[in-house]
Amino acid sequence: MNGFLVAKFLSFITGIVSVFMIWPILWAHFDGSGEVRSLVYSMVLGLTFSGLLFAAGRHHTNYKSVGIRDAFAVVSLSWVCASFIGALPYYIYGMTPTFTDAFFEAMSGFTTTGASILTDIEIHPKSLLFWRGLTHWIGGMGIIVLSLAILPFIGVGGVHLFKAEVPGFGLEKMTPRLHQMAIRLWGIYFGLTAAQTLLLLLGGVSLFEALTHSFSTIATGGLSPLNKSIGHYNSPYIEWVTTFFMFFSGVNFVLHYRFILRQPGAYRDDEEYRLYAFIVLFSILFTAAVLLLRGYYGSVEEALRYSAFQVISIITSTGFCTADYELWPVSVHFLFILLMFAGGCTGSTAGGIKSLRILALARHVKSGLVMSLHPRGMFRIKIRGKTVGQDAVASVTAFFIIYLLVFLGGALFMGALGVDFVTAVSSAAASIGNTGPGFGTVGPTENFYHIPAAGKWVLSLLMLMGRLELYTMVLLFFPGTWRK
Repeated sequence: MNGFLVAKFLSFITGIVSVFMIWPILWAHFDGSGEVRSLVYSMVLGLTFSGLLFAAGRHHTNYKSVGIRDAFAVVSLSWVCASFIGALPYYIYGMTPTFTDAFFEAMSGFTTTGASILTDIEIHPKSLLFWRGLTHWIGGMGIIVLSLAILPFIGVGGVHLFKAEVPGFGLEKMTPRLHQMAIRLWGIYFGLTAAQTLLLLLGGVSLFEALTHSFSTIATGGLSPLNKSIGHYNSPYIEWVTTFFMFFSGVNFVLHYRFILRQPGAYRDDEEYRLYAFIVLFSILFTAAVLLLRGYYGSVEEALRYSAFQVISIITSTGFCTADYELWPVSVHFLFILLMFAGGCTGSTAGGIKSLRILALARHVKSGLVMSLHPRGMFRIKIRGKTVGQDAVASVTAFFIIYLLVFLGGALFMGALGVDFVTAVSSAAASIGNTGPGFGTVGPTENFYHIPAAGKWVLSLLMLMGRLELYTMVLLFFPGTWRK
């Protein structure tokens, strides 16, 4: 690994993250909400750190020499460095009592997890809450993807970085040039954010709340500047608007791009989208039926609205809440835990295992069963009209196993800290799935403040592993990665 080249890349990324603090500073200035000191100090410290990293790697300008090991290191460290810088405003202002809490809040923001340690959100300055929402928006599309869009000179060397940050099975490219692809992804991302902001404004939401909620929705993050999240409004219009944008934020952005290019069948013809939509529709109808039969809601519209919002919020790993779903029947709890694992589509801002991997594994299992009946037959697994090789199937299978092992390890660690069983299991599942709220003492009406410090660091690691889809982080600890 070329440490100096890694430092050069990290200098760009930390610099970009630090400069983004200008937006909450400007917001505070024009809004008159105050508190820019912690943001200014943090931006200066971040830019100073960026300058030191740039000085360390100033003689390394051959960006094409970035290898896969360098990419793993850059991507992993970029998210850690971004979270350290992002935590500074919270800690300097005193928004969090310890730096551990500040780092947890920042990592939750950048990884779009939405788990929070804040007990009373609305008492804090709007400028810091704006930054909190903005960390979602930066991390939603990806820090590396943002860097590739802003820094075209990275060129060919960015391919390894892109694959390390977006390692999704079955990932498709929009254009041959990575820089152009990054710009178009961010263009769609910005367009969706602007569209939701406008619709929320039309619903009577203030500009500040419309922006911060749109940042969280399109990034499928879930951090809200309000204590009661979207439930604060008690508005069917706002809930349906948010539900719509959560659903489409969980869809592969390549499909959005094709739809914009006037390919109306882009969604209908995609197998992963069909599976994702089926899981969502089935889960909504199941939840609504249970809630109606058990008398939780008095009308079909209410049951469908609350069910649709919570189902889509959880499967897309957004984490917004309009109801305390812990009070709902246990059968719904079980379904929601499964949805935390399932996640959205590849190429989206959603977390979880992703629908394409579930589809590939299901067809692999089906192929194995058929082969047991016809041992001499030749059976191929096809997805999107293309034959999936054995190496890809093995990769998906390995991902499932690693995902479960990491989840179990996290749950066991949380249990060892004295956390109750439901909280230990759901906090690990919600963190690795980037969902945010879970069950037990980290449920929709609770937060993560009471989790021991060691638990917050482990959950932060799970958030990062889930956001980078495991391989990038796991391979860092694999001895073979660093052997020449």
